[in-house]
Amino acid sequence: MQDSVTFDAKTAMEAYRNAFEQGCSEFLKRYPETELYAPVRYLMALGGKRLRPVLVMAACEASGGRPEEALPAALAVELFHNFTLMHDDIMDDAPLRRGMPTVHEKWNDNTAVLSGDALHVMACEALLDAPDKALPDLLRTFHRTALEVCEGQEQDMAFESRRDVTIEEYMEMIRLKTSVLLAAALDMGGKSGGADDQTREALYEFGLHVGLAFQLQDDYLDAFGNPENFGKQVGGDILADKKTFLLIRAMEKAHGADFDGLCRELGQRSEGKVERVLALYRHLGVDAELRDAMAGQVALAEGALARLKSHNPNALKGSDSALALLHGVAAMVTARLS
Repeated sequence: MQDSVTFDAKTAMEAYRNAFEQGCSEFLKRYPETELYAPVRYLMALGGKRLRPVLVMAACEASGGRPEEALPAALAVELFHNFTLMHDDIMDDAPLRRGMPTVHEKWNDNTAVLSGDALHVMACEALLDAPDKALPDLLRTFHRTALEVCEGQEQDMAFESRRDVTIEEYMEMIRLKTSVLLAAALDMGGKSGGADDQTREALYEFGLHVGLAFQLQDDYLDAFGNPENFGKQVGGDILADKKTFLLIRAMEKAHGADFDGLCRELGQRSEGKVERVLALYRHLGVDAELRDAMAGQVALAEGALARLKSHNPNALKGSDSALALLHGVAAMVTARLS
């Protein structure tokens, strides 16, 4: 059943994604072909899953609206997401994005900073095309979320110099850095489709837990994924000593020789490091804990929609296929763990 749900979700996502790409192409025509906007067009052309704008449009249709009514919110969310990627790549000194040179590598740091700033403003301009009645709420959600993402990025940077990060701190960081934007996408889609406050709250909660589950999935796949399916070499987080769920829980659980062995690996990039750390993760059982945590977040996401339907059976009746897509997106998290 899970495979069929996932397949249907992927098929439905393609239709929303195509509609978004067409709308995005038209929107970008508003801006001149100058050096300021060239990096914007370059980064947007690299594509990606477009999960956030797809969820905006699906939530809108599930709430009784038409997908095109959600295009301003979908553009705002995806343009803002790409703005964060452009600036994150500078901070991380990342050479590649989706297999291609990052903006600061292709141009330079100053151009990437300035074009990223322009991209943020363009996201705000896109949202101004939303219906007047919905615009105040959409703007409040968008700007609050933008600040929360910045807060999450700052926390992530602060974690780099700490060895005492707790799981609670980590979950709060990824909530801010990753999950709130996914949650806002669903909330803003619901608002664009005329959803009431109760429905929007349920959509937001659903998105928040799905976003957490996706980030935990990334942690798992970076360590234990199949490189052919994952799209990049596994073990990057381990080599970089990145504070992930796996490393934090391993540090919390390890004692004696296990703790000493884990500490010896930190700060090193020696041959065999990834294999040794993975062996410790399995020995300590943190891989199983992470899979359980993912499943728990998916259950919480589905529970948010189940509670909504129990209180209001007519909620999210706008499109059965759009609602099925939301459930399918949640199912995708645990469907690809190898």
